[in-house]
Amino acid sequence: MSVGAAVGLLDLKIESIATGGDGVARADGLVVFVPRTAPGDVARVRVESAKRFARGRLEALIVPSPDRMMPPCAHYTVDRCGGCQLQHLRYESQLEVKRRIVRDAVQRIAKREIEAPAIRRSPREWRYRTKLTLTMRRGANGWTMGLRPFDDPTAVFQLRDCPITDERVVATWREIMAAAAYLPDVGELRGIARLTGDDVVAVMRGGSDWPQSAEFFDAVPSVAALWWAPAESHARLVHERRQTAAGASFGQVNADVAQELHEHVVRLVSAHRPSTVVDAYSGTGETAAALARLGMRVTAIEVDRDAAAWCKNRLPAGSQSLTGRVEDLLMRALPADVVLVNPPRVGLHERVAASLGRAAAQTRAVVYASCDPATLGRDLARMPEYRIASIVAFDMFPQTAHVETVCELVPATS
Repeated sequence: MSVGAAVGLLDLKIESIATGGDGVARADGLVVFVPRTAPGDVARVRVESAKRFARGRLEALIVPSPDRMMPPCAHYTVDRCGGCQLQHLRYESQLEVKRRIVRDAVQRIAKREIEAPAIRRSPREWRYRTKLTLTMRRGANGWTMGLRPFDDPTAVFQLRDCPITDERVVATWREIMAAAAYLPDVGELRGIARLTGDDVVAVMRGGSDWPQSAEFFDAVPSVAALWWAPAESHARLVHERRQTAAGASFGQVNADVAQELHEHVVRLVSAHRPSTVVDAYSGTGETAAALARLGMRVTAIEVDRDAAAWCKNRLPAGSQSLTGRVEDLLMRALPADVVLVNPPRVGLHERVAASLGRAAAQTRAVVYASCDPATLGRDLARMPEYRIASIVAFDMFPQTAHVETVCELVPATS
């Protein structure tokens, strides 16, 4: 079949799920990515353009996969919400999909042969998210606060509920929606409501002036602290009912799985009996502090100043917290017996991978906590000085295609 002939309606069998959550089918060598499909589906797909691969739109299910279920969230079907990608799959099938995504990324990108890793399931498939970020857009009829359809990144639909998000966070968003009259006079904002312990912190991003911030804060009584990041500026605390941990800094959104992953990382690091550890991308220092309490001398590195300051306050004498980019500071902290890296979704800077490679002879292990299998695979390819000693996946984000992976690396010569 020629590429030109492949454009139009095709009946395809979905073979697998790609990293982003789309189903993957093939038609005479053409790879077609089809959102909202399941492995085993026989589907009628509209293919609108095709080169080496194509995007398709599901038109009809001819034979539904046995892995399918009815998505419980109306936004997922009616509004085509892009926040989740796998609600149409049974949870056990989601877990298998994620195991294969990790394996395929490591094999295809890193050229390392592994079996599909074990995956730790989330105790809660729903209402696990402790953080919800919404786009807030002002129109002629008032504010729309919601998420974007997966097939229209410029649109925003009005959120009514998010069943993967903790009800306390959703309740705060309802207060924010009701207090919209007091928001900055601007066309668009980005808002965050996040649980920190038992408190909810709100962060508003955008605008240059907010004269009614006090009135807004009074109208959202569930919020313990309000932060505001004017356009082109860092977030700052503007109102507070009580002090909260780590301010507006990053935090894990699934506390149960985050704790299990944290314990797994601490066990891996401890098994190498290190005297010195580098915790790169340390955040607020939860892991760094735990390792220091076990008698290790820890150097934590974090670019977020608020998080780094919080980490510093948690570390005992002999350990230290450095503020700055890991690629700029790592060489100052090496050599170390064990290096822990927990980068953002973009993965390791190439200078970080190179530094770790050069330090392999003095390093007992690198423990890599990844939130993107593709960048994990790329970074493993950059570090041939290490071999994979163990790899475990964690389902931090049920109903989505995202998966966390902890990869234990040891020098290839060991």
